[in-house]
Amino acid sequence: MLRVLFVGDVYGQPGRRVLGAHLPTLRPGFDFVIVNGENAAGGFGLHREAAGAILKAGADCITLGNHAWHHKDVYALMLDENQYPIVRPLNYSDPGTPGVGWRTFEVKGKGGTERLTVVNVLGRVFMEAVANPFQAVDELLERPELAGGELGSVFVDIHAEATSEKAALAWHLDGRVAAVIGTHTHVPTADTRILPGGTAFQTDAGFTGPLNSVIGADPQGPIQKFLTERPWRFSVAGGPAELNGVIVQIEGNRALSVERYRYAEET
Repeated sequence: MLRVLFVGDVYGQPGRRVLGAHLPTLRPGFDFVIVNGENAAGGFGLHREAAGAILKAGADCITLGNHAWHHKDVYALMLDENQYPIVRPLNYSDPGTPGVGWRTFEVKGKGGTERLTVVNVLGRVFMEAVANPFQAVDELLERPELAGGELGSVFVDIHAEATSEKAALAWHLDGRVAAVIGTHTHVPTADTRILPGGTAFQTDAGFTGPLNSVIGADPQGPIQKFLTERPWRFSVAGGPAELNGVIVQIEGNRALSVERYRYAEET
């Protein structure tokens, strides 16, 4: 049995700050912590400083998304698998893509050591062209060399824009993975549930970043873009930050419980 905390997209310095201040207080209550670091470096991607801050706060694994390649030093981080346990999106068709799209961890739970596999996939609706995420996960689960429970419990982070795509993937994988949790849209959804086959699902975990913002950005940037219909430079908002996540209790490859988690700094 494993108790897993998944933390939604960390956004810029405010997100790293609230994660660094609050996650250590939560960490003793969990066997494994997954943090999406997609926006941790100034709102776009991940760099060495941001990765170090996320791991120092208590993360066991960092997942990414469509901004995975924004900073050049992420390539070196992905090659250093021992120091930086990063899982980038699985569904890039180029076999030379740096890093890995899934990773299996040996996790010490209350009942002994358990295997937990973290998978990251990108959606395709309203996103850039990538390989089919449904087929990519199917191919992983059906690999002959991974038969017989080699993957252990499987936790999927789907980084996607469309609610329908996230929900469809969860139903497609129901009973075959322990959890499918969505990221990317930065707003926590109220559809937290366990599907009939035992898979925990939430369309979006929400984000970890500035509370008084437009999904992380200072409101004036998005406002001006909508008013003028022209491109506008966005900046990371300041002020208090919030942390959003999902808690999943897993036994074998099934979820026993799932619940939303939110913490907000005082204004």
